[in-house]
Amino acid sequence: MYRLCYSSITKPIRVPEKTKSYKPFIFVYMYKIFILFFLFVTIYSCRTVTPLTTVSIANTNQQDFWKALNLLCGKAYEGTVINAPANDTVFKDQRLIMHIRSCRENIIRIPFIVGNNLSRTWVFNRLPNAISLKHDHRHEDGKEDSITQYGGQTANAGFSTLQIFPADQHTVNILPAAATNVWWVELLPLKYFTYNLRRVNTNRLFTIRFDLTKPVDIPGAPLGMERLTTQVLLRFRYYFFL
Repeated sequence: MYRLCYSSITKPIRVPEKTKSYKPFIFVYMYKIFILFFLFVTIYSCRTVTPLTTVSIANTNQQDFWKALNLLCGKAYEGTVINAPANDTVFKDQRLIMHIRSCRENIIRIPFIVGNNLSRTWVFNRLPNAISLKHDHRHEDGKEDSITQYGGQTANAGFSTLQIFPADQHTVNILPAAATNVWWVELLPLKYFTYNLRRVNTNRLFTIRFDLTKPVDIPGAPLGMERLTTQVLLRFRYYFFL
């Protein structure tokens, strides 16, 4: 297309109209490609094990503990109940499996399978000067249970083979009776991993020991994992194909 312009001597001059810019169009697709890459990395990290290469925890004991826990990534082990209350009906006569399923830079997720129940996951978080242990409980549809994310955070350096987690405020808020709960995890590389719970001033004591010398078959995905993957895929579809 052309438009007419007039010079000072009234002679018409044909000047081409400005060509339409495609820069915004290119930027939109560059943005969508970036979103695609980000979603791919997110899905991959949820479904695979990424070994940890650096540790920034301040004290050496927790560094060593985190490294030892990270070395178990991708494996599953069977456990046995060493201590439990006499009236325990949850773990008794059930097959107990821990699966170190996902290891990211600051989070290690360990589904704890009780029989056919896939609702439990232990979540270890690496903090600047501590490690926390949380209990993630899910329903069949993958949504969080009303009683979830309870646990505690280390209050001292602990030992390279043992870390202690006194109940935190969130635990007290949702489970007042658990205010005196103390969890501890003992990890002896190539020997065993024990999950322990003691409620102070009571007889409540749980100890489950997992034999690290005998890996077992990988169990199914815990509740909530497929839901998370579906949400990520839906977001990918929205951002990239909208």
